[in-house]
Amino acid sequence: MMVGKALSSDFLKIRRKGIWFLVFLGSVGLLAMQALNFGLRYDYMIDQYKADLWKGLIGEIFSFVPIALYLGATLISSQIANVEHQNNSWKQLLALPISRASVFTAKVLLGFIAMGVACLILSAGTVVLGILLKFGTDDIPYLTILKLSFLPYLGALPMLALQLWLSLTLKNQALPITLGITAAIASMFAANYPEFIPLSWPFLSFISEAKPALPVGAGIILAFVVYMVGMGHFRGKDVN
Repeated sequence: MMVGKALSSDFLKIRRKGIWFLVFLGSVGLLAMQALNFGLRYDYMIDQYKADLWKGLIGEIFSFVPIALYLGATLISSQIANVEHQNNSWKQLLALPISRASVFTAKVLLGFIAMGVACLILSAGTVVLGILLKFGTDDIPYLTILKLSFLPYLGALPMLALQLWLSLTLKNQALPITLGITAAIASMFAANYPEFIPLSWPFLSFISEAKPALPVGAGIILAFVVYMVGMGHFRGKDVN
């Protein structure tokens, strides 16, 4: 109950903070890159993917999805935390009759929801882009497009949880932002990483069609562990 009230309050706080603009910009920017890619090389791309145009489009988009997820998690987490940091309002917030666990949980849920909305926009935008590129509407792979957006997101949940933890507990955002940018760059080489390395999970969750449940399940479990550790730290820390 307290989490719900805190979450409603957080939604009101971010109305004019640019977070929803970031959510929209990240997804639409990714789609715009591929619109430009196909637009400038239309004949070449059509010839290259003539066996399955939709599969080709999905593959081109997916090559940038892990990078976008890590950068998005970093920026959105920082923006959510800065609502309190910039206004120096942590003491007032934590003085309210609401537990620190509820405050932390609400902000984590807000981050998860914001990233989820970005994934939903990416799914819908992929369908629209394919139609605009004249790929046809008879065989749109809706399920694959949903997997493109949401399976890597679930694999990236540990990084999102870690970014929210660090951003909420550190007023100086240099560490979480540096970490996020480093992770985004490192994700470009995810195909070369062993399966047990979390940075590879967004990549493997979509590529490993035979066993996507492994990186997805691992992502969910590790994200929950990070959330619990972060909440414990937040509850015991003096937040200025």
